[in-house]
Amino acid sequence: MYLFAVMRRAVGDRVLLFNGQDGEWLAEVAQASKRRGVLVCQTQTRPLQPPPDVWLLFAPVKKAETTYIVEKAVELGVARLCPVQTAFTNSDRFNRDRMQANAREAAEQCGATLVPVVDELVSLEQRLADWPADRRILWCNEAKAGVATRLGAEARGQPWAILIGPEGGFSDRERARISAVPQVVEASLGPRILRAETAAVAALTLWQAALGDWL
Repeated sequence: MYLFAVMRRAVGDRVLLFNGQDGEWLAEVAQASKRRGVLVCQTQTRPLQPPPDVWLLFAPVKKAETTYIVEKAVELGVARLCPVQTAFTNSDRFNRDRMQANAREAAEQCGATLVPVVDELVSLEQRLADWPADRRILWCNEAKAGVATRLGAEARGQPWAILIGPEGGFSDRERARISAVPQVVEASLGPRILRAETAAVAALTLWQAALGDWL
């Protein structure tokens, strides 16, 4: 096990544990070996603190940049990560298991008590086809660069998703498809065109500050 073989935790050491259901607990190592160990939970240090009900829809880019998007999204606070294949997606390969592991590591590092689910890669059309009627989509449309966007406080506490495009943006057909979704709210991320990974961080930051749990 990583805890014992790599981190070299020994009997008597204390660690913080979470399982995404019961909050965070202080536990003591009762048995330790390279392959297995036993930890005994002693006290709960924090209750379960799920992130706001916001999903991130993003087009995978290069491996390092996609990893960055996943890690920062977890740190900033998302409930679900939804990779989508678009016409201009730079990469058609997405290792869901690796990205789920990256999400778990990011949650451990930032002190989260829940690891967001990372979905399998599906087409944008497939993702939008059965979109929940009660979940709004904040579409970060680069064509709106420089146009001010304000989110009203009345939208706080409701289910949301943030849609980030690939390098090269969305195709005309995709733009028409996204615009046809009633739950879509178009937004600008400022006067400059951002890289995909920068846009994801910027959009989540703005959403959290306006409607999330940063208030």
